[in-house]
Amino acid sequence: MNKVLVTGGSGFFGGVLKRRLLSEGFTVVNLDLVADPDRHERLTSVQGDLRDASLIEGLFAAEGFGAVMHCAAMLAHDETDDATLWSSNVDGTRVLAESCRDHGTRKLVFISTNCLWAHNLGRPVHEADHPKPVELYGRSKLAAEEVLQEFWNDLDVVVIRCPTIIDSGRLGLLAILFEFIDEGRKVWVVGDGGNRYQFIYAQDLATACLMGMESGASNLFHVGSDDVPTLREVYEAVIRAAGTGARVAQLPEKLTIAAMKLAHRLRVSPLGPYHYRMIAEDFVFDTTKIREHLGWRPTMTNQRMMIKAYDFYSERRREIEARGAEVSAHSLPAGMGAIRLLKWIS
Repeated sequence: MNKVLVTGGSGFFGGVLKRRLLSEGFTVVNLDLVADPDRHERLTSVQGDLRDASLIEGLFAAEGFGAVMHCAAMLAHDETDDATLWSSNVDGTRVLAESCRDHGTRKLVFISTNCLWAHNLGRPVHEADHPKPVELYGRSKLAAEEVLQEFWNDLDVVVIRCPTIIDSGRLGLLAILFEFIDEGRKVWVVGDGGNRYQFIYAQDLATACLMGMESGASNLFHVGSDDVPTLREVYEAVIRAAGTGARVAQLPEKLTIAAMKLAHRLRVSPLGPYHYRMIAEDFVFDTTKIREHLGWRPTMTNQRMMIKAYDFYSERRREIEARGAEVSAHSLPAGMGAIRLLKWIS
């Protein structure tokens, strides 16, 4: 397994995993639509489309991969149409799995998501719970999982479902929160902010991927942080560390969710159905299975990883705001849209 193909290795988490593999002595080939900013003597970067079967066939024939880390995904807030998102996330996954089977690459690790659900189950979510996604992105990730299930007997497929990935450099929608904190504004929670929403530290997820790659059979695992605090507690921890004078303020739940729905219909908000359904709800994955099967443990709390991500943003804010489309969506600050109205009253 010394040579590993990483799809999406120019993106936020794909880049973390790519660099982790390199640090542990692996040879890595990165396949991504976006140019790779990294250089390494054991890194080969290929800019191309996962759906290009001839490209993928050529890579497998030439490189002889021992394993594949499938991190690439088209996001809902990327500038793309629905058909392209679905084709990239679902059809691209099938092309990849078929090449693994045809070329004897048994190990395939797939990064899935907590966006397979958009409701509070009232308890931690288990691997056996039936997914019910409400947005195209979540539906496409579920469909990709179903594609991979067809290959479970031919390959060692490990599907890892994760909550929001946090570490230095993670931006996207988080950049909106960080901007409010950095400017000492009110940081808004919906309701009392007492809901508990789990994150995962990027390096802990990378560890899970490596463990999954080394395991000997197909399986499905949930990962996430321990001792999940309330969102209010997370925001207050970041505010204390920032020392900017920001403070947490509350928005009325029913009125805010109605406004979010309207803004989404009018296409003036970066937040979609998943966000307005879950913004005041609990969501935590049960991680018992991966602990028992692989011995995996998370190492960082929600508070610590969010402070780490905020510090990165604050130290590099001017450079981040000047970035263009040459980087992945999670490495760019998301547009505020209608959320800018909140900034004016903060």
